[in-house]
Amino acid sequence: MLIEIICTGDEVLTGKIVNSNFSCISQKLEDFGLTVRWGTTVGDDRETLLNAFREAGERADAVIVNGGLGPTIDDLSQEIAAKAAGLELRLNEDWLARMEEFFRRRARVMPPNNRKQAMLPEGAEVLDNPVGTACGFALDIGRARFFFTPGVPRELRRMLEEEIVPRLLSLSGTQAAIHLKRFHSYGLGESHVDALLAGLEDLVPGGGVKLGFRAHYPQLETKITVRGCDLHEVQQKLAPVQEEVRKRLGNFILAEDDNTLEGVVLKALAVERSTLAVVETFTAGHIASRLVHLPGAEAVFKRGIVSRDLAQIRSAVGLDGRNLNGEVSCEAAETVAEAARKATAASHALAVLVELDEGADRIDLGGTICLAVASPDEVVSRRARMLGGRDWVRLGAAELGLDCLRRYLQGLPVVERIDFERT
Repeated sequence: MLIEIICTGDEVLTGKIVNSNFSCISQKLEDFGLTVRWGTTVGDDRETLLNAFREAGERADAVIVNGGLGPTIDDLSQEIAAKAAGLELRLNEDWLARMEEFFRRRARVMPPNNRKQAMLPEGAEVLDNPVGTACGFALDIGRARFFFTPGVPRELRRMLEEEIVPRLLSLSGTQAAIHLKRFHSYGLGESHVDALLAGLEDLVPGGGVKLGFRAHYPQLETKITVRGCDLHEVQQKLAPVQEEVRKRLGNFILAEDDNTLEGVVLKALAVERSTLAVVETFTAGHIASRLVHLPGAEAVFKRGIVSRDLAQIRSAVGLDGRNLNGEVSCEAAETVAEAARKATAASHALAVLVELDEGADRIDLGGTICLAVASPDEVVSRRARMLGGRDWVRLGAAELGLDCLRRYLQGLPVVERIDFERT
């Protein structure tokens, strides 16, 4: 099936907004074996939009249009879609009622211009949007089925997964059942994992299994797309493959599917009714920020201490100069972690101390990371050297700290060499 994506908006065309929605759509379709053949970006101009819709309608089988469904004067998707299809705009009373209820639940009065969002091409199929006021819609233009989606990323993602992908799979004649299994890992590079998982697809005779990767440092996502005639067949194909992935990647798998590293850590602490304090240098509080907003964090997270100055860290956790000098070391990290645990009355504490190389804004330099996990029974530590500039070190330090805490809570080795370390 030939698929095109059209992204609309002057702010996208001029680069004032990075077009992350195109990447989101394309990646999601690829996960389900649907390949995008063309990508078009068009500004808020009626003639240009009309030409783009008509051209796409002649060369593609399916077209996803993103943006232009808002209430303002520069949102043109409904109007131009109707013109391209030779249809009139009609008020969709059901969606108008949905919008009015949307505002009523928020104790607000719907502005008159929002009524425009319920004006759809006559006969268009409504695509539900449970988290916003812009309904999507689908209709035929030329030879192609067009799917119109909102530009708000979270609304787009929801509509894409629940409304559009199932329709595209049906149009493409894809097997009835399809499942995407995801493994999130830290510490192994993409080429390393590719080598470790060589031959994985061959575990399923007759095919139906596709392996893929998405690298987004510091994590790597390993994707397994499984197709079958029904859910039972999909599960039969997936079972030996996912067990083999777990076996080959081992301790480096930090979460699966929609779970996250920080979510796994928080759950492990909550199950044991444990609490946590965090001390960070240079990470800009990245570790704490990934934990404190999660549901249930209020019962687990005790305190976060962030500073670039070890003297301030020392003061915050109740240490004096005799306990901690100005050097970043495993001994310093252990001392800080244990002091933070006691000062906050937390059951566990994580300290991540970072010392940048001089001139670490250069990509060939980096920093030293010393971290420690303190519990009621012991204090364990780990040292790592990372290269790649300031952002690489900052993100790597936060990920390494959380991952080592996960490993400790799961009874795994805290010290296990990763691909991103340097001597």
